[in-house]
Amino acid sequence: MNRGLSAVAVAVSLLGCVGLAHANADLVEASLSAHAKYVPGELLVQFHGTAALAARQSALALVGGRSVERLRAANGSMGELHRIRLPEGSSVAAAMRLLSANGFVKFAEPNWVYTAQSVATDPYYVNGSQWGMYGATSPLFTNAYGSGAAMAWDRGNTCLKKIHVGIMDEGIMLTHNDLLKNVWTNPDEVVNGIDEDGSGYVDDINGWDFVNKDNTVFDDVTDEHGTQVAGIIGARGGDDKGIAGVCWGVNMIPAKMMTNGTGNAGLAVKAMDYLTNLKYSKNIKLVAISAAWGGGGFSQAFSDAIGRAGAANILVVAAAGNSSKSNDTAPFYPASYALDNVISVAALTEYGTLASYSNYGATTVHLAAPGTAIETTNPVIKKGVYKSGYASLSGTSFASAFVVGAAAMYASSHQSATAPEIKAAILNSAVPTSSLTGKVLTGARLDMSTF
Repeated sequence: MNRGLSAVAVAVSLLGCVGLAHANADLVEASLSAHAKYVPGELLVQFHGTAALAARQSALALVGGRSVERLRAANGSMGELHRIRLPEGSSVAAAMRLLSANGFVKFAEPNWVYTAQSVATDPYYVNGSQWGMYGATSPLFTNAYGSGAAMAWDRGNTCLKKIHVGIMDEGIMLTHNDLLKNVWTNPDEVVNGIDEDGSGYVDDINGWDFVNKDNTVFDDVTDEHGTQVAGIIGARGGDDKGIAGVCWGVNMIPAKMMTNGTGNAGLAVKAMDYLTNLKYSKNIKLVAISAAWGGGGFSQAFSDAIGRAGAANILVVAAAGNSSKSNDTAPFYPASYALDNVISVAALTEYGTLASYSNYGATTVHLAAPGTAIETTNPVIKKGVYKSGYASLSGTSFASAFVVGAAAMYASSHQSATAPEIKAAILNSAVPTSSLTGKVLTGARLDMSTF
């Protein structure tokens, strides 16, 4: 079943409406026309750098709105970005248009709803084939349509600890036997109620929970999707426990912006910026961010955040979606953001066919990766205690997780590679597959056997 997690709400003005100046207004118009879901009564409002406090207040007064959170401080020509709440019963679209026509507002947009792109098949597994990790000539088991990760392992590439990836999702079960050694630990923080590293997040030992505004990145089974994605990317391999992820030694940073299938745009912007800022402040090799979810409409606020990640040399890998639709004609965000650092991923079956549920797009989806009947880590509760469990799952969420792992694997063997070089390596090494011709940009499937 599809799991919904609302995440990533975005500000939107419309081209063709008098006074509106949103550069991507036509994309927002399309999103509204398609009845994309958004959080009722909320907008994200980006002010111009010239908008002083009095100007911001007067603008919000036009719609009776109040700021409930400042998402970003002013920076040059870009003023403050706020999440605002409208009076009960207000029209989000009308308020958006009125604010967008104000001279102190750069754009205003709805808080779009995004959903995690997973489809449950079997709840747990005890013993089974990790076909997605195999390749045409991998040791022990083979599958021509697998990712080829096992062939890279056989050559000694199991990923370096210095390589980091961010996981924007639900939380990650830190105590899971297959994950605990590969979750990032902040070297500059201790749990004492003091923000030692000056990041603005007190005691962010293993990342941050933007939903509950604390440092607890795993709460309960409502964080299963993040745990599942993490298992595919970086479950510990070669330790005689459970499964092996693509990258046995990668460092995963949780940025929890969803819980129990729900989040919002403001949370997504903050989570993306948190990870981007960590790369700068910690001087770490953060090569990719997992965005294994989607939905809603075009968001300038989140597009800007992805752009900031791109400027920091970080790829953003997004799930193409689980609606069996063409993203060429019905954009699915964040996979459909036309930004150089985005990779959009469809789901492939173990028989080499495009999964029946997978979205596709000859110009907007880059490639396909294993996404059906994928075995991964999962939190389970027994007698009131969370235990390390496993599940067999399907969805473009899990296909995109393979590509995040591929980015980390390539960076491990090509440590000076830039984000564009890593993206090019992933796309250029993809294997042409007849079922994908005209369905994805490369007409090909993921193959990391040579990484």
